Amino acid sequence: MNSFMREMPVSFPGLFPNFEINIDPIALHIGHGVYWYGIIIAFGFLLAVVFCARRANRYGIRQDDLYDMLIVATPLSVIGARLYYVIFYLDLFRNQDGGIDFGRAVAIWDGGLAIYGGVIAAVLTVFFFCRHKKINVGAMLDVGCMGLFIGQMIGRWGNFVNREAFGAETTLPWRMRLWESADHFIEVHPTFFYESLWNLIGLLLIVLVIEKYRRFDGQNFLFYLFWYGLGRAWIEGLRTDSLYLFDWTIFGEPIRVSQMLSVVLCIGALLLMIYQIKVKKPSKENLYVNRIQEKEETVRGD
Repeated sequence: MNSFMREMPVSFPGLFPNFEINIDPIALHIGHGVYWYGIIIAFGFLLAVVFCARRANRYGIRQDDLYDMLIVATPLSVIGARLYYVIFYLDLFRNQDGGIDFGRAVAIWDGGLAIYGGVIAAVLTVFFFCRHKKINVGAMLDVGCMGLFIGQMIGRWGNFVNREAFGAETTLPWRMRLWESADHFIEVHPTFFYESLWNLIGLLLIVLVIEKYRRFDGQNFLFYLFWYGLGRAWIEGLRTDSLYLFDWTIFGEPIRVSQMLSVVLCIGALLLMIYQIKVKKPSKENLYVNRIQEKEETVRGD
């Protein structure tokens, strides 16, 4: 994206013809700059932590264990998000001799984090952390996925401030106008908003529906993979800044990494949910939280 676009106002002419918004992506011009993107991500993270901590006991997870897990998972997720981005944009980080410029590869202040990389790192961290602490992995993931929905829902507004993660040109009433030069604009899909709204709906479905009828540990998380994968597969197809799977193609078209991964996760999660509910037919009595409560009642009875 050219720097001119970041300096020009954003508008939604089909909805609010006379309204424009022009936010400087840099909130504080100190050092490399304190970006609104980072502030928004931090706010989303804090809100996710508070929300998950308040619901953790419904899943048999102690707040202290949740906080300990986050201390480990947070930096590793940032590393995972950056590594995912660098791997699939590797040519941007090469020197003239073909070697990797590690200084640029770690410069996250210049932009370049991929959500899926962060999610993968977080899930791996939860798995090993819970195995070490003898906590049910599925229960912890059921709590954590609600935080993922919140973080992604809010974090996408950082993309709006940066004038990035938008889609192809459109004439729909909710189109977003961006200026590429002083005399040329484009009107595009506000895909940042699509994904933010999709995550909000997913969170509400878990809180209002799925949580009440949850029959096995990991059910929330599988729903998260299904719901997010379904929406991301569609939204990614609208975007113009996708990460591509090197120079590989399918039917002559480049393969969008996140779109391909979304489809795989969506289908895989759906099949696992069907298998768990229809084949294994789990009982709510076997949920981790119920087993913990039963154990505590037994100890008190003794």
